[in-house]
Amino acid sequence: MTQTLTKAKVRHKKGALRRQESLAGFLFVSPMLIGVTILTLLPIIATFVLSFADWNFVAGLKGLKWVGADNFTKLFNDDVFIKSLSNNMIFLLTVPVYMIISLVLAILINKYVYWKSFFKVAFFMPYISSTVAVAIVWMVLFHPSAGPVNQFLMSIGIQNPPKWLADPSFALSSVMMISVWVSIGFNMIIYLAGLQSIPKDLYEAAEIDGAGAWVRFTRITFPILSPTSFFLLVTGIISTFKVFDLIAVTTSGGPLNSTSMIVWNLYDTAFINLRVGYASSMAVVLFALVLAITVLQWFGQKKWVNY
Repeated sequence: MTQTLTKAKVRHKKGALRRQESLAGFLFVSPMLIGVTILTLLPIIATFVLSFADWNFVAGLKGLKWVGADNFTKLFNDDVFIKSLSNNMIFLLTVPVYMIISLVLAILINKYVYWKSFFKVAFFMPYISSTVAVAIVWMVLFHPSAGPVNQFLMSIGIQNPPKWLADPSFALSSVMMISVWVSIGFNMIIYLAGLQSIPKDLYEAAEIDGAGAWVRFTRITFPILSPTSFFLLVTGIISTFKVFDLIAVTTSGGPLNSTSMIVWNLYDTAFINLRVGYASSMAVVLFALVLAITVLQWFGQKKWVNY
């Protein structure tokens, strides 16, 4: 009987101790949980709810009108949104471009360059620099008449060079070039870390067997770097759908909506035109689009990613 009571007391003490530890743990993480709930979860839920409403937040909750799926119906008949969506799809081409350039630079720096640290910093600087500062520099470079780029083109005999950011035909490609230039540094650093983790014994064994540089790349380097490439591909595609600051500084979606992206269109609709419900439907479509592309990538990785 005494042993039973003793065991019961021990279990009771252990249970009380676990409850105290759990309470202490919740208290420690509660600031983060509260922040995530208020700043992330609640806005996401509100976005999905408001996507079925017509609401101008200046009018307050009294101006809230439920319209069902009308916002989504209007959305896919909206020429500006369709243009923004197509621009986003074209902008996706920047991801493979800067990944290829970054991989080539990483291989060259890892194998042939002595001042590795200097080149790492030099290429990484645009990525950590202020987007506003980078955009202003490129606006000066791409100035239609006085910019160094067009001055150089005219000096070599091109009489009517492109107007770049001021030309609807070249504005999107100009912004894409800026994005590629900014993104190369980060991707190169990640690739360099992956290259330096590859055992040199593999390359030495391949050379002994007579494998050339291309065979070593396709059979050793690329397969081992495939998880790194997959990570950069997923994060890069997601970041292209979030591009905003570069557009806001350089073109503001113009000229003639030639550089309008979904996030810029969403911002313009919600905070300039004050159509919060309609902008929320854009956010829902953007969420579904990014989710679908990410899921496809996760399924596709089984065919080319080697862990």
